[in-house]
Amino acid sequence: MKPKINRKDFSELRIVMDKGEGEMEEKKEIKIGLLGLGTVGVGVAKIIEDHQEDLQKQTGNPIKIEKVLVQDLEKRREWPGDPERITNDVWEILNNEEIDVIIEVMGNIYPTFEYLMHALSQGKHIVTANKDLIALHGPELLAQASKYQCDLFYEASVAGGIPIIRALVEGFASDRITKLVGIVNGTTNYILSKMSEEGLPFDEMLRKAQELGYAEADPTNDIEGLDAARKMAILSNLAFHMDVSIHDVEVKGITSVKKEDIEFGKQLGYEIKLLGVANVNENGIEISVQPTMVNHNHQLAKINGVFNAVYVYGEAVGETMFYGPGAGQLPTATAVVSDLVTVIKQMNLGVNGRGVVAPYRKKSLKSDELKISRYFIRLSVSDQVGVLAKITQVLAEEEISIQEVLQMSGEEKKKAQLIITTHATSKAQLTKFINKLNQLAVVDKINNIFPIEGEEIA
Repeated sequence: MKPKINRKDFSELRIVMDKGEGEMEEKKEIKIGLLGLGTVGVGVAKIIEDHQEDLQKQTGNPIKIEKVLVQDLEKRREWPGDPERITNDVWEILNNEEIDVIIEVMGNIYPTFEYLMHALSQGKHIVTANKDLIALHGPELLAQASKYQCDLFYEASVAGGIPIIRALVEGFASDRITKLVGIVNGTTNYILSKMSEEGLPFDEMLRKAQELGYAEADPTNDIEGLDAARKMAILSNLAFHMDVSIHDVEVKGITSVKKEDIEFGKQLGYEIKLLGVANVNENGIEISVQPTMVNHNHQLAKINGVFNAVYVYGEAVGETMFYGPGAGQLPTATAVVSDLVTVIKQMNLGVNGRGVVAPYRKKSLKSDELKISRYFIRLSVSDQVGVLAKITQVLAEEEISIQEVLQMSGEEKKKAQLIITTHATSKAQLTKFINKLNQLAVVDKINNIFPIEGEEIA
């Protein structure tokens, strides 16, 4: 029997709902402690001040930056707020009972780690852009956040304005991720892109990147692949639910990349990119950051300048791509404030700290015998009859199959450049092959070896 609808009751309900509309309950002002007022810190402050109406509509709460930590009180800054709110005493923020959320954009690992651990113990939620800290101490901070039922968000720590972390945590929650491939460092991507476009050597392009502000005065973290390695450790931890550290990442920077590698790569249909690659299967996990030959038809080969892009492969969803600016004041600040909005929404729902999921899968690193890839090998060899036959004999001994061979006259007399691309082979087989090559009199030098990616679409 169907229930009867009482039209009078329905009308009264509508009146109550209409009456309630617009009479929003005045909600608590959320007070922020901002650690750091550099480029990103100023961007965060500007967004919070300039977008106050939009932020209140999204969260229901007014948001105020209560205190800002700086090192030097005398330094002039683009600070849109009250100068009285600036301090150089971190404990004025960490022990301030009125402050609900700490936004950390000061950088460094220590004493930042101790500051955030203390803040969490005081029940303060954390939003950080500190990739170095998360890569090294992420599990400890997450455990502390869970213990005190606090949120710890770090979307801005990887790929700037691309919401890749939230995608891995929420968007792929029902899927099982098998592989990540991406360009996660804008500085190196700019340098390699310009080397390819303009045919200039690495040193010259590095100087240009520094002049434009894309590279630091000390560019080591970028050009040696350390920045990208930290990011890949963070992404792998979230994607594979394993306790991955930067020490698990095989790292090689771009300083060894030569114009000849780029030119010969193009002739064979490749562009060189500093790629982060992480994959997992029943044999274990493998994570690397290194210059890689990418098939020119693959979208990653077309990502130029300071932009980032990450491919995520899931068992159910297949292949997806995330693309956007990897750094910069406002893209990074936008990611920070997006995390802040999530924290406030969860405060209103009373569910802070419940989204923290500790790694629950056992980590097992693949051996070299189980690391499979195709390779690009550039050699300097004697320009004489029988050289290729001797090299192919060694390849046959190690059961490595050749896909392509390119031979060009070298700049030196009686020398040639020999480029070999292989079919899929293990890293162990490649190592044995290289050791035997070093013993061949006809091989003058092994110039460079790069893995190859993106062939699945060719």
